[in-house]
Amino acid sequence: MTFSDSPTVFIVDDDASVREGMAWLLRTRRLLSESFHSAETFLAMLQEKNQPADCDWVPDPARLQQPACILLDVRMPGMSGLALFEQLLAKGMAQAWPVIFLTGHADVPTAVDSVKRGAFDFCEKPFSDNALVDRIEQALALSQERLAARQKQQRLQSRLLELTERERDVMSLVVEGLPNKLIADQLDISVRTVEVHRARVFDKMEVKSAVELANLMRQLA
Repeated sequence: MTFSDSPTVFIVDDDASVREGMAWLLRTRRLLSESFHSAETFLAMLQEKNQPADCDWVPDPARLQQPACILLDVRMPGMSGLALFEQLLAKGMAQAWPVIFLTGHADVPTAVDSVKRGAFDFCEKPFSDNALVDRIEQALALSQERLAARQKQQRLQSRLLELTERERDVMSLVVEGLPNKLIADQLDISVRTVEVHRARVFDKMEVKSAVELANLMRQLA
């Protein structure tokens, strides 16, 4: 298995024929995949390298930058697909990597409940190849959108950290729509000082107006 920045479908199923068939099907649609025979081997791939065995597992940050979706069998020896899904939810990974459950008829009610709790979809075995791949492509597109939004949020957070305490004070009042004179009165500083801080805030936050700044802060909230 090799790491790739390209959108990838992770196939987690104990049935070798299902893994091989899905990998072949995805190749016909020019989609990359990685296969795992158990939930445990999939989790091992996700974890940070050299992590102490007695610690709660931590996702590898590099992996979290990769658009992906997960095809997950509900019933497997050892850790079940549902138990793995619970761990992915707890780590915030099921949002970035949409989960599509592969289920038998008896598991459909359980899969429906999982969709209500955040899974992307479920497909009952035997499933329609074309319909499943269509949903996989939609899940990958959603993963790309969510990761792009997350990265945008992280960039905004980084810009905020560059602001001084006084620049944050000025920014808060600018976002409220106060003019420079009132900001100066509230902070007990000169109008010229407000203008300087305001210009620095605009520069660091990469905006050109108070309206644009207010929109950015709403996105961050």
